[in-house]
Amino acid sequence: MEDADETAPTGRLSWPWRIVHWVIIVNLAIQVLYGAYMVFVVMRPEGVSGPLWAAANAVPHDLMMVRRAYASETWLAIVGLSLYLGVTEILPRRLGRR
Repeated sequence: MEDADETAPTGRLSWPWRIVHWVIIVNLAIQVLYGAYMVFVVMRPEGVSGPLWAAANAVPHDLMMVRRAYASETWLAIVGLSLYLGVTEILPRRLGRR
């Protein structure tokens, strides 16, 4: 008698797990976009667009700390998304499981 796990295709998720998988990916992608928007559009000092460069010396301390917090949050989301995609998508394909 064969076990049910032996006949199941490898690398395929059931539909509830596929939904969870895509919710995680979309959530992290939205977090990356939101953080970048906050750093480069909302929390930008008057008269500066793009990187601060020399204008960083004139930015108030509170604004700089909020920008850094959003930037850190964005980098965390980028790292999380990269690791998640690497472990769930890229690694299984490299190992030939998909």
